[in-house]
Amino acid sequence: MARDDAVIGRTGELLIGTRGTLGPGEVLVRVRGGTEAFLAWSDDPLPKGTTVLVVDSRGTRQVDVIEWADPLDAPAG
Repeated sequence: MARDDAVIGRTGELLIGTRGTLGPGEVLVRVRGGTEAFLAWSDDPLPKGTTVLVVDSRGTRQVDVIEWADPLDAPAG
């Protein structure tokens, strides 16, 4: 399956935590007017419920993610 560029740059929430290099988790991403689930790979393990940013698509409904904190949600000061 071809790379899915529409999902890159989107944020999502981990439904199943990632295990770093030991295996993927699952992320729910808002894309194309709905939500879709993808296998999520990360360099470091991330727990269920973590907000992530999709940084790459591996095709076949698999993406690379990093932990994400929206800078607009940070307290001023």
